[in-house]
Formats: sequence, structure tokens, C-alpha cells
Amino acid sequence: MNSRTKLAVTSALAATATLVLAGCGGSAGGTSQATGTSGDVTHVDGAPSWCGTKPIKFALLDGFGGNSWRLVTTASGKEEAQKCPSVTGFEYADGQGNTQKAISDIKGMVSSGVNAMVVFPDSGKAVLPALTESFKAGVVTVPYRVDAGGKAGVNYDQWIGDDFANDGNNWAAWIKKNVPGGGNILFLGGPAGNSQSTTEYEALRKNLPDTYKFIGQTPFQPTNWDPTLTQQLLTADIAKYPKIDVIVSDFGPTLVSSLPLFTKSGRDIPALATSDGNSLSCFWKQMKDQGHPFKMMTVATGNDNVRLAVDWAVAKATGGQIPTDTSFKGPVFEDSVSGQPNPVQCRPDLPGDTYLSAQMPGDQQAKLSN
Repeated sequence: MNSRTKLAVTSALAATATLVLAGCGGSAGGTSQATGTSGDVTHVDGAPSWCGTKPIKFALLDGFGGNSWRLVTTASGKEEAQKCPSVTGFEYADGQGNTQKAISDIKGMVSSGVNAMVVFPDSGKAVLPALTESFKAGVVTVPYRVDAGGKAGVNYDQWIGDDFANDGNNWAAWIKKNVPGGGNILFLGGPAGNSQSTTEYEALRKNLPDTYKFIGQTPFQPTNWDPTLTQQLLTADIAKYPKIDVIVSDFGPTLVSSLPLFTKSGRDIPALATSDGNSLSCFWKQMKDQGHPFKMMTVATGNDNVRLAVDWAVAKATGGQIPTDTSFKGPVFEDSVSGQPNPVQCRPDLPGDTYLSAQMPGDQQAKLSN
């Protein structure tokens, strides 16, 4: 899977940058002992349990860093690493969507002497040999979100996935409650064959009775998470299907330019089960104010998947307590019907490509592109 790599938003990240963490030299106070699954671990007092006492250099690598989602995710990863004083340096590399560059970046980080790296392996299995070389060279290697194949303990230390089935389960529960009795569901996913959208569809189908019919291409209509392609596909869907009760999308912001097609056609916007983004939430508010309300539920877009990967890699390299979780479970974020856990969150003072579900505050995200 190549998550969100086709979203047409430019990034302010440089191709390869070295960011030195200010004030991260040495230990913050004394040490304490804790016992983890792999024996005694050291712990920097006042720091998270995953922060051990061994000083390390840490690297975060993207196969493609060129969109706002990656900008926020990378900044979140850096922020997480800064919580551990034992991380004395932070390096970043952007593969720029080029598989060979992504491979070269991994090898280059090993040669530069980093002790641990977290990798977003956009190119999937193509980068597995480089990950394996890194692991065998003694660098703590943690790919995350995209499955590059291989096996933990053989090709890398641990893969930190996103539990996309959890998103499908949450969407299904909301659909059954808010569109009771059944209906026609249109699922707009990412690139053809990507594992994220496929896993979400399988969870939806498993949890929804046959009274809910998936229309259009299954398991999903491939949009590449691209707003222009999404609009083209939805135009055809509206013309073809007179009844669309629910739209499911695993990257909600790509729908903002497409959903007005319904009102222009004299139809109501269907119920929407998707992921969050400030542009989408503000669109929902705008439609409500204009007399075109629609039901919407979002799950967290998943920027904080990187935090768990960082925690795991830093713990293994510094001698800290290794987290027990190996998969990120994105929580439900907004529900326009129940208001739980949050009503729809629109911040018109912030850019549309802000993800309010992330741990990083929206105001802080907005400063990243300045």
C-alpha cells in the first residue's frame, strides 16, 4: 500500500534533512530499573518508560514525504523522539516517491551510524532487502503502517501496523445505528489493491448484514486518494446510481470538492463514514448552515501511528521498556449525530490540511508549513 502518496499537497520537508534535537544530551537525572518482556531495562527518570539510558542517534525515513499528512506525521515522530533525552540526534530522509532513493536513504542512514530507524516503506516489498541489511547491521529497524513483507526478528525488529480492521468495525457499527435496516454503500478507497482499503472493506462486509449492498466496484473504487479522480468517479456514480445511502472513504478530505455534486443534482448528501480532516469538517458545517445537513462520522486519520513506532524503536535501542502494543488503533473522532466522543470539529482559522484528531495541536500543525 502507498498511503496518501497521491494527495496533491506539497510538503515543506527537504529531501534529506538532519535535525539536531536541542537539549537532548545526556540523561535527565538518575536511572531506575524496570523489568520488561526481554529482561531488565533502564529508564531515564522523568521520561516515558520506553526511554532507556543508552544514548542513540535516531532516523525517520519516508518513501514519500510530499503531502501535508506526512508533514504532520513526520513532525509528530520528531516530537515523540524528543521526549527521550537519550536520543541525541534526529535525522530525516524523504524518498520522494522514488524506490531507488528510498533504498539508498536506508543504506545511507546505516552508513552514517544511526542506532535506530523508523521507516514508512511506501514501496512495500521492494525495500525489504534494505530493511533486512539494516537489521542485520545491528540497527534497530522498525517499519510502520505499510507492510513490507518479511518477518520480525528476521528482516527487521518489529512492524508497527495500523489496525485498519478497527476502522472498518467502527464504521460498520455507526452505519447500522444511523442508517438502520440496510442501504446502498459506495466505498471510495485508495490505489487499486492497497491493503488498507481492502482490510477496511473486509471488516465492513463482515459486520454488516446483507441488507447493506455495496454498489460500484468492489472491494472499493480506487481513487488513489486523489481529489480530482474522486470527483470524476463520483460524477459517474451519481449518474449511475439513483440511490446512494452511505459513502465510506478512508481519506475524507479528498471528498470535499466532490460532495457538492449531490446538491447540484438535487440530491441529499449521503451519510458519510470516513477519516478526519479540517477541510472536511468545515465543509460539513458549511453545508449544515446552508440547509444541506448530512450525517457524518470520522475516525482518526492516523498521524500518531508513527508515535508508537518511535516508542518501540527508541525503547529497543536505548534499553527502555518496549511497548506491548504492535499495532495502532485509530479511535473514533467525530460523530455529527451523537456528538460522541466529539461533535464535528471545524477550525476555520486553520488550514484545511490540518488533522485535529492528531495529538499535535492544530495551531502547531499550521506552523509546520510556514
